Amino acid sequence: MKKQILFLFMLVISVWPARSLEPEQVAPVKNLILMIPDGTSLATVSVARWYQWYLHPDKSKLAIDPYLCGTVRTHSSNAPIGDSAPTTSCYMTGYPSLAGYVATYPVSKGKDDIDPMDPAKAFQPLTTLLEAAKITQQKSTGLVFTCEFPHATPADCSAHSYDRGRYDWIAPQMVHNDLDVVIGGGASLLSEADEAYLKANGYGIYKNDPDGMRNYTGDKMWALYNERDMAYDLDRDASREPSLEEMTRKAIEKLSKNENGFFLMVEGSKVDWAAHANDPAAMITEYLAFDRACQAALEFARQNGETAVVIVPDHGNSGFSLGVGRCGGYGNLSKDDLFHSIAQVKLTADSFAKKLNSEPASAVQRIFREYAGFELSDDEIETLYHCKSYKNSPVPEAERSDKTALASLYSSSLNGFVAKLITSKTCFGFTTGGHTGEEVFLAAYHPAGTLPIGVYTNVELNHYMAALFGLSGRLDELTATHFAPHTEVFKDYTCEIVAPAEEKGSPTLVVKNKKKQLSITPNTNIVKLGQKGNEEFRLPSVVIYVDANQTFYLPQTLTDYLK
Repeated sequence: MKKQILFLFMLVISVWPARSLEPEQVAPVKNLILMIPDGTSLATVSVARWYQWYLHPDKSKLAIDPYLCGTVRTHSSNAPIGDSAPTTSCYMTGYPSLAGYVATYPVSKGKDDIDPMDPAKAFQPLTTLLEAAKITQQKSTGLVFTCEFPHATPADCSAHSYDRGRYDWIAPQMVHNDLDVVIGGGASLLSEADEAYLKANGYGIYKNDPDGMRNYTGDKMWALYNERDMAYDLDRDASREPSLEEMTRKAIEKLSKNENGFFLMVEGSKVDWAAHANDPAAMITEYLAFDRACQAALEFARQNGETAVVIVPDHGNSGFSLGVGRCGGYGNLSKDDLFHSIAQVKLTADSFAKKLNSEPASAVQRIFREYAGFELSDDEIETLYHCKSYKNSPVPEAERSDKTALASLYSSSLNGFVAKLITSKTCFGFTTGGHTGEEVFLAAYHPAGTLPIGVYTNVELNHYMAALFGLSGRLDELTATHFAPHTEVFKDYTCEIVAPAEEKGSPTLVVKNKKKQLSITPNTNIVKLGQKGNEEFRLPSVVIYVDANQTFYLPQTLTDYLK
């Protein structure tokens, strides 16, 4: 009888629907590592696992596998399918937003709003979890990524803009938000002024210098590689660029010295880029590079005992599948049948294109034989020759056409042709080169076991992570304190918005009373005192100017300097 009761109890537990944890049920931790494989659909994870197992028979599982605990429904404020800017922004702020918005309250779209949005709050900068941890708990903060540093996901953690493309707004905000460790791409995007600010405040700055990054003994550091994004892991020259795993370990090493704890976001940025390109070899290997970074974070968390790790994509991408209609009988194919061809590929489509354009047409077969394990048929060579961006084609550019024998492989871009060609040798499929709206996986580690189990929304996941730092309900309060409209903060003072001297510059807010004057420049944390601006002080947050409503958003406490 006892055995029957126990069996029934276990059965009830196994089928009882999982419920989202209430904030008060979440045990707070000292450190949080948020890991985001950008644009990673569940199929990408599945194929990467099979690929790894095929190459390494002793590695049938990914680092994340023991920690998978649910899924997340991630969306924009007005659409079920979002881009990186509003989706990661929601993880960081607790509010869904519009396409292209970085940690900024959306403009209401009326009946299309998925959740009711307040039109009066449009364009309001929203305090992020990173900013809250830094300001209220003096935690160290860090970002690791492989895209350029002002790109959407890193920006979502530490900047505010209704236009993700305005790097001229976003980059200085990230610098002046006084992040402790930043490692990733975009060396050319760090301006002289921003570099000077970092140096003046004790940062080690390393551009395309992995040994400098590795040997630096200070605690505050920016290490940037390449003009923009870093290389795909499959193409990476280890002597020139560190792996995502190494960057993650280095960031943890630096940040964990703070006795108050730390917040670290690690992005596997270019899984998304590879998915947009429908490049299966790049997608698989880029995800596996991210999984190795997850292993590094999880190792630290298990040993440390005060660290939570949350691993979640921001959205899906490409409609990737293992199994496609053109591959007859694929359901009966062996592991070798399905993965042998992709395992031969040693370059991404981008690098293939560069190599093809750097060598004569006579080298085409050798290049594909050496780096993809096959030679091209006559029809495939014809399609290659008609590709408009193939510089070494013997077919004059004016005579090239998309009406080739293999029109399904044709692409005007060379890397697009290579991606299609490699995919054609597999049983993989794609439905789009854009984002997709399915739920994404959720994995987590918590030293006390209070895990987010079940189906969460992106808003609920923000609430879970805020609770990890004891910040439940605090983000709105901090937004009101640190990003108040200047028209409210300085309603009893004379204000003037002075136009910038340069066409692409930012305006200055000048605030006066009878005795004192403040000059406030947006996208920084620096305020100047006096008519000559000889004195200055630093704020704990950055000042934001929104040209769409001609409003500066800044701390309420600034009036103290005018008294």
